[in-house]
Amino acid sequence: MKFRKTMVAGTTIALAGVLAACGSNSASSNGKSITRMESDVISTMDPSTNTDVIGGQALIDTMDGLYRYSGKDLKPAIAKAEPKVTDGGKVYTFNLRNAKWSNGDPVTAQDFVFGWRRTVEPKTKSQYAYLFSGVKNADDITAGKKAPSTLGVQAVNKTTLKVTLEHPIPYFKTMLVNPAFFPQSQKFVEKAGKKYGTASKYLLSNGPYELKNWNGTGNTWKETKNKTYWNAKNVHIDTINGQVVKDSQTALNLYQSKKLDIATKISGQQAAQAKTMPDYRGLKQNGTFYLELNEKKDPIFKNAKIRQAISLSINRKEYIKKVLNDSSIPAANATPEGLFTKDGQDFAKEAAKNDGSATKYDPAKAKQLWTEGLKETGQSAPTLELLTDDTTSAKRSAEYLQSAFEQALPGFKVNISTVPFKTRLSRSQNGQFDMVFSGWNADFPDAISFLDLFTTDNAYNDGKWSNAQYDALIKQSKTTDATNPTARWNTLLKAQEILTKEQGVVPLYQRVETTLQRKTISNLKYNPTGSYDFVNATVK
Repeated sequence: MKFRKTMVAGTTIALAGVLAACGSNSASSNGKSITRMESDVISTMDPSTNTDVIGGQALIDTMDGLYRYSGKDLKPAIAKAEPKVTDGGKVYTFNLRNAKWSNGDPVTAQDFVFGWRRTVEPKTKSQYAYLFSGVKNADDITAGKKAPSTLGVQAVNKTTLKVTLEHPIPYFKTMLVNPAFFPQSQKFVEKAGKKYGTASKYLLSNGPYELKNWNGTGNTWKETKNKTYWNAKNVHIDTINGQVVKDSQTALNLYQSKKLDIATKISGQQAAQAKTMPDYRGLKQNGTFYLELNEKKDPIFKNAKIRQAISLSINRKEYIKKVLNDSSIPAANATPEGLFTKDGQDFAKEAAKNDGSATKYDPAKAKQLWTEGLKETGQSAPTLELLTDDTTSAKRSAEYLQSAFEQALPGFKVNISTVPFKTRLSRSQNGQFDMVFSGWNADFPDAISFLDLFTTDNAYNDGKWSNAQYDALIKQSKTTDATNPTARWNTLLKAQEILTKEQGVVPLYQRVETTLQRKTISNLKYNPTGSYDFVNATVK
């Protein structure tokens, strides 16, 4: 489900330190244990406040919601079966299976009620509260107009959960794999207080694994099989060792020395080398990377010609070939290919037929628009900062863009600021940037998972781009057109075309993640949300 602000390609701890952490034996020496890498530390394990793919994967590993993805198949999890849907698609009644928390307590309908109310409660400051829009009273609650207790979710009894929507939501069930919709034990959360989700001892699991040896900042952790999990009989890998690796060469070395069983996010020369290896897998992600331009901090970015000029100065094919050196795809718009289809049509490709010229490399046109934009704003060419992660490939990406901008756009001076992943997320959310390298992985397989981000008041609209027509179309897709697939498709296409024409964000690429995975690992499913499902996976 990854569904979270995703990491800008890459990552950096010293090789010697990683080798020491991993140990001297092969990661696969234990037949029921594997070691996989992550590109950075887990920021939080609070399902209400996590925003990135790293914590998202750990939450998927250790918790279950009403549904769970197994590859492309959406299957009931804590829900015992498909819900009863009534009132024209506005009421969902779920019967819950006999499931337990890792401390032995039962998972009840009230745990869902508490978790959902906690996420939409304004004081929680969940950036995913907007996903609840359409659940009865959710918008008024997040706006502080109504109490969380009025949210349209009810525990009919311990094993029956009733959800009331304000209008039908065609993608409602797919959203429920997001940790924001997971149950939470009120007793446990209130006892942990502000420490909830900050370390292993302040966590409670109801999923396949329990997170161990995690102190909130460390570069290593363990996920051990949760014996109380309702589907424990199908969890065949006893231990998943997590290891932060921030450099592609380090990842490749560790994999070749059998200290990693899964190595991901390999880029540059190492990606080219990895593609020649028999264990190579190219995982096409439902995620795109893009630049956000801070219109609130730098009013020059309110000018569409300035934003368009920046986009046209980027040779995306060359960037992928020279910097990423993997199988990633130039992004014509913010929505990735393969995410959303209808009657054999791909939404992203259809949108590109009308707006694709906005992301084509055209330095002459870029210079013209840049000059016109500066004249319209009455400003001289600016000196601005490009914010990105402190990883090897992220730095190389920033250097490529810096060169492209300064060559094509007269007088534009770009300074690069590289910071740790958590700092980049924090600065992005607080508006402390001029330009920032961002990315998003789908929360669920629908174009709205991306297009919603750039509405005027969305918590993830860090650049503060705003367009009233765009906002109206997104609202129309959720209300008037919600039960008419064709009308909804066309409305979302119009919205996508506005976003791309205006370059509300500057799309760069859709990642095809270079991954190395041992052939001893079988039946490990990769989900539409960019996460792994380790249930049913085996290792020899």
